[in-house]
Amino acid sequence: MKNKPIGVFDSGLGGLTAVKELLKILPHEDIIYFGDTGRVPYGNRSRETITKYAQEDVSFLLSFDVKMIIAACGTVSSVVSDLGENLNIPFTGVVKPTAKAAAVATKNGKIGIIGTTATIKAAAYQNEIKRINNKIEVFSQDCPLFVPLVENGFLDNDPITLEVAKRYLSLFKEKGIDTLILGCTHYPIISSTISKVVGSHVKIIDSGKETASFAFKKLKANNLLNGKTNPGNCSFYVSDTIESFSKTANLFLGKTLNQTVKKINIDMQTFETDVTLK
Repeated sequence: MKNKPIGVFDSGLGGLTAVKELLKILPHEDIIYFGDTGRVPYGNRSRETITKYAQEDVSFLLSFDVKMIIAACGTVSSVVSDLGENLNIPFTGVVKPTAKAAAVATKNGKIGIIGTTATIKAAAYQNEIKRINNKIEVFSQDCPLFVPLVENGFLDNDPITLEVAKRYLSLFKEKGIDTLILGCTHYPIISSTISKVVGSHVKIIDSGKETASFAFKKLKANNLLNGKTNPGNCSFYVSDTIESFSKTANLFLGKTLNQTVKKINIDMQTFETDVTLK
C-alpha cells in the first residue's frame, strides 16, 4: 500500500500548482495527475454536471490503484463535498485545509475568498471558516474569467489580467481584509497580479500549497509514506490536446520535467495518444 501512487485531479491545469507543492514536500512519492482539459472550466457548470465529472475523474484515478486521492479543484471540493465519503482510501479536497490556514492567518478577522462561480455559490469556504470561528467576517467574489485567462496564457504582468483583477477585487479593498483565499488552484499563477490589486499587506492563502501540506500529514498519520530515497515518478493525463498541456505545464510546475503525457477519452476511460513533456 505504501508504494502505491497518489492520485490528483483538477478540471484543467490548475491542480499542477498542488503537484508542484507535493513534489517539494513528498519528493519520493509517485503521482498520477489527471487534468480534465477537455471539459474545463467546471466553475460555470450545474451541480449535477460537476458531480458527474468529479465521479468520473475519481474513477479514472482509482484504475491506477492509488493510495490517496486529492481533488485539487476548488469547484469540485466546494460543490461535491461528500465525494470522498465512500472511498476506502484517504481523500482530501482543498476547502478544509485552506479555510483552516486562513482562519489562523487573519489578524483582524476579515477574510476574502475568490473562486469560480460554482465555488462561491456553494459557500463551502465561507461555511468552513464560520465553523472554525464564527466571529470572522467573510467576503467572497467569483472570478469566472481567471481560469480561462490562465489556461490561455494571460498571466502575471499581462495588462488584460490586471484589468480583470481590478474589476473583480475592488470589493476587498473596501472591506479591509487582511487575508485572501485563492479558492481555485489556477489562481497562484497570477498571485502577483492579485496581490498588486488587493495590497501587499494582505496575506495570500494558496489552496494548492495548503492542500499538499495537509495530504502529507494525512499520509504520515496513516503510515502511508513510501519511505523511498529515490525521486518519485509523475504521470500526466489529459482529456484534450496534449500540445496545449505541454506548453503550459512547466509554468504551473515551476520546473521542466521530461515526462510522458497521455490523452484519454474520459467518457470511455481509454488511452488515445501520448508524447513526451519537455
